Amino acid sequence: SFLVRFRHAVSPRSKNPVGTEPETMPKSNKKGGKNARRGKKQTEGTKRELILKEEGQEYARVEKLLGSGRLEGKCYDGKTRLCIIRGKMLKRIWIRQGDIILLGLREFEDNKADVIHKYSPEEARLLKQKGELPDYAKIQEEGKDASDDDCGFDFDDI
Repeated sequence: SFLVRFRHAVSPRSKNPVGTEPETMPKSNKKGGKNARRGKKQTEGTKRELILKEEGQEYARVEKLLGSGRLEGKCYDGKTRLCIIRGKMLKRIWIRQGDIILLGLREFEDNKADVIHKYSPEEARLLKQKGELPDYAKIQEEGKDASDDDCGFDFDDI
């Protein structure tokens, strides 16, 4: 019958006629998946312009992280303020205890401020050299957490 006559024209394993190339999807040059996107932004090693404080701004050191995009910062004018991390920085820039940050002060609430910028330890050292930060300012080293210094245990005795 009809199928027997054209049996040789169709490969037994595929539905494509013999001699024609099967249609394939075009290959993409991009890598996909969560892990490929995770290591995407690497800004370490790039130099950026040092942002200095202007009128209505103050430098501070992060004392305590409170959660929900808020922290407690000890300003170098002597006051402790409740600081709110702006939305642009929330999931992009991670702020830890002991970091040096730039705050935008509020005219109507003196005990609250907005986090404008986070300085890297290298930038904080430059600020201290320029005299922007006072001499007593502690600058956190890279990779070392501020809470590691006073853990309460002396491991030599154990």
